[in-house]
Amino acid sequence: MQKPLSVVFYWHMHQPFYREAESGKYHLPWVYLHAMKDYTDMANILEQVPGARAVINYVPSLTAQIEDYALQLRNWLNEQIDELPDPLLNALINETGVYSDEQCAYLLEACFRLNHEKNMHRYPDYSRLANLAEHAKDYDASLYCGPKFYTDLVTWYHLGWLGETVRNSNFVARRLIEKGRDFTYQDRRDLLTLIASLLDEIPEKHRKLQAAGKIEITTTPYAHPILPLLLDFNTALETVPDAIIPEQPYPGGKARAIEHIELAKQSHEKLFGEAAKGCWPSEGAVSDASLALLGQAGFDWCATGEGVLHNSLGRNIREGQPEELYKPWIVGKGKKEITCFFRDDHLSDLLGFEYSRWDTNDAVSNFMHELAGIRHRTQGVDDPVVAIIMDGENAWEHYHENALPFLTGLYQAIIEHDDYELTTFSDYLAEAPATNKLKSLTAGSWVYGNLSTWIGDKAKTRAWELLIEAKQTYDKVYSSLAAEQQEAASEQLRICEGSDWCWWFGDYNPGLAVRDFDNLYRQHLKKLYQLLGKQYPASLEENISSGGGEAEGGGTMRRGNNDQ
Repeated sequence: MQKPLSVVFYWHMHQPFYREAESGKYHLPWVYLHAMKDYTDMANILEQVPGARAVINYVPSLTAQIEDYALQLRNWLNEQIDELPDPLLNALINETGVYSDEQCAYLLEACFRLNHEKNMHRYPDYSRLANLAEHAKDYDASLYCGPKFYTDLVTWYHLGWLGETVRNSNFVARRLIEKGRDFTYQDRRDLLTLIASLLDEIPEKHRKLQAAGKIEITTTPYAHPILPLLLDFNTALETVPDAIIPEQPYPGGKARAIEHIELAKQSHEKLFGEAAKGCWPSEGAVSDASLALLGQAGFDWCATGEGVLHNSLGRNIREGQPEELYKPWIVGKGKKEITCFFRDDHLSDLLGFEYSRWDTNDAVSNFMHELAGIRHRTQGVDDPVVAIIMDGENAWEHYHENALPFLTGLYQAIIEHDDYELTTFSDYLAEAPATNKLKSLTAGSWVYGNLSTWIGDKAKTRAWELLIEAKQTYDKVYSSLAAEQQEAASEQLRICEGSDWCWWFGDYNPGLAVRDFDNLYRQHLKKLYQLLGKQYPASLEENISSGGGEAEGGGTMRRGNNDQ
């Protein structure tokens, strides 16, 4: 009798450091907005569906900011601070309800950044505000939009970003949604108190789910760096031979990679109470050398994209031996050995990009049909496993009710079917240790199986060159700094080494997003020079990239396969 097909959902949660280097204020609000919506909903759904299981990855750069937001909100509610480090939250709890012209312009730009169809027009009162703003945009908005408009607008924006499980069950959320308009200061303070509680609950809720065996929690190198590129820029040439790369290597790249890995292990165990057995390398970016470091660090397993396996085996496995995708592979030898799982690009991208446009029941049925096909193709294969790996935060706003009906129905359909078994990667390996070995791994990531999202064109490579220059200055003066200055500079360097800056550079990305990340990256580099006691180069006043494209999903996500 054929054993059930093992199915693993691996949800990746990540945000870069958004806090401005100089002012200490958050430049973008995505950490706390996704925390009150997606990180909360994803955990609540797993908690509420009996038998549901998944693997969740939290990047330390994200959890550090969640903890910081929670602390700042507690301090404000306890009257220990007068102001919050986020302009949107400050606008929410503006006691007078009066905003400057600059604040009004900011709220008009910021408070419609969500899916209009799914999370704005479903609420008539929020939709009314959008229509009013649209009519007023060609005039002086202050002539049309009084203080009540702006207090209602910032309140509705936060209501629109609440998790669906919260909107359905929390008294404050339900009361404010039903009220609809004319929100008082107390209403807005109550909403802020709810947001604070949601952020506070995230670590403890995940620890409880972990203790109950519902989830496995994993980590990523501290500030989300692309390890293969820190170690050797030439890895980009393994799949894109004409990629433009810097003329010199990243100084001290191996030591930097090890530091990110070790800090991730420490922060993860401190926050979640257990050592992480698995690791999602930043963006699933891997090479033989980077996986050797993960193996040496004590991780049992990691995961990456399907394209990496195609390239490593030298063939498109879907055209010949698709079953090779549905088993783990051992990479490396001895203490450097690690087991690697590979993402099913087709299934993962259906969740990320396609099913949000489908009827919920049809989407669940189609997914089960896809699983049935995999089960048929893997008959005779020992212990096949399907790895669905994707962004756990950015897809859901495009779904009906933040994907609550879809994810609930999907988990239940798999749980109730005898042919499938939801599990985690560590539990799978405990029953079926990997036996297949890859002779060598072709460097790449989950995006297209290569590293072109982070290096290879003029803008991305220019960003690396600016970082190399800053690191050279860091190496020259670091030993002369006092211990406190050294730690501050090291943290700032880690932030600059994160992957998100180069992710956004490129003409295919939306101009506003590119502008934000370009400015923030150069701010962080300038702050690094300041901490080192050096004048930053004039080149940091020049834009790196301008964008202007219309990337699918607003650029926050990519498909695993660029042929789709």
